[in-house]
Amino acid sequence: MTYQRLSSISKLLLVVALMSVAAIAQSAKPTPTPKIQEDETVIKVDSRLVVVPVSVTNANGDPVLGLTAKDFAIEEEGRKQTIENAGDALSVPLEIALLFDVSASTDAMFRFEQETAAKFLKEVMRPDDRAVIYTIGQKPILVQGRDTAEKATASVLNISATKGATAFFDTVGDAAKYLRTMSPDGRRRVILVISDGEDNFSLGVQNAQRQYERNLVDKGPDPDYKKLGKVIVQAQNTAKNTERAKVLRALQDADIVHYSINPAGSSYQLNQISVFGQENMQIFSKETGGTAFLPKFAPVDTKDTYQNQNNMRKNTEILEQIFKQLANELRAQYLIQYYSDSEYPKNKFVKLRISMPKRADLHVRARDGYYVKN
Repeated sequence: MTYQRLSSISKLLLVVALMSVAAIAQSAKPTPTPKIQEDETVIKVDSRLVVVPVSVTNANGDPVLGLTAKDFAIEEEGRKQTIENAGDALSVPLEIALLFDVSASTDAMFRFEQETAAKFLKEVMRPDDRAVIYTIGQKPILVQGRDTAEKATASVLNISATKGATAFFDTVGDAAKYLRTMSPDGRRRVILVISDGEDNFSLGVQNAQRQYERNLVDKGPDPDYKKLGKVIVQAQNTAKNTERAKVLRALQDADIVHYSINPAGSSYQLNQISVFGQENMQIFSKETGGTAFLPKFAPVDTKDTYQNQNNMRKNTEILEQIFKQLANELRAQYLIQYYSDSEYPKNKFVKLRISMPKRADLHVRARDGYYVKN
C-alpha cells in the first residue's frame, strides 16, 4: 500500500470522526422547551370537574325549561366560576334509586304508597332513564338493579311489608354507592326515600353501641348497671350522628339529590326517635338540593269505617300531589358543570352559590357545596 493511499484513508477517517463528534455535540445540546398553549384543553386537564344538579321552578312550582348556561351564575367560595355546560332534563338522562321502607310497616296506606310510587316512575321516566329499587329493613336489599321504568314499577308493586328493625343509614349509603359506581357519569342522580328516617339497626350504630357497652364493662369489675340504659342511648345517639355524617358525605361525593316522603306525617313528633328520623331526611335533602316532604295524613285506623275510607281518599290525593310536585322538580333539573382550578386541601367542604341574576322571579334549589376528592 502506498504512502499516498494511506494518507487519503487517514484523512477520510479524520473527517468521519469530526462529523461524529459534531453529531454528538448537536444531540447533547438541550432542545428548547416548546411554549405551552394556554388553551381550554390544558385548563381542563389541570382542573377539577365539579357537577352541580340544580332545579328551577317558577312561583307556582312549575318547571322552567329552556334555560342555558348563560342564565346561571355560580360562585365557589365567593369566586365567580365559568360554567361549561348546563344540560336540562330533556337532554340529561335520569338515574333514580327508590328506597321503600318495609320495616314494621302495618299502615293501611302501604299499598297506596306502592301504587302511587309505581305510577310516578311510569310518568317521570323516559326510555333512556334508569331506576334502582331498594327496601329498607334489617339490612339493605337490592330488589331491582338498574333497569327501565317497566321493570322498576313491577318490582315496586311486588314489595311486601314486614316487621323488623330498620337499617336506614346502611340502605341510603348502599344506594349512593350503587349510583356512583353503576350509573354513567354525566347523568342526573336522585334518591327518593319513602320512610320515617328512623334507624336502629345499621352496622355503624350497632358496632358503636357494642363498643360503648364493652368500654363500660371493662372499666371495672362491677359496672353500674342502673346507668347502663342511659349510656346505651347516648352511644346510639352518638353513633347515629356519626352515621348521618358519613351517609351525607356519600351523597355529596356521588352528586346525588336526595328526596324523601315521610308517611308518618305530623305524628313524627310523638317521640324523639321519630323527630331524629325526620331530621335525617331534612338534612340529606337540604344539603343536596332536594326536598323532604312531610304530608299531613289523616288517621285511617279509627273505629269509624266511613271516616277511614274518607281519610284514605284524602291521603291518597295528598300523596299524588306530592309525587306531582316531585315530578315537576325532576323535570326542572339542570346539570351544571364547571372546572375549578382553585387549590383546596383534600376533604375540604367548598361552599357554592348558584343564582340567576336576570331571573330573580325564579326559585333555584341546589346543594350548598361539595367535598374536594383530589
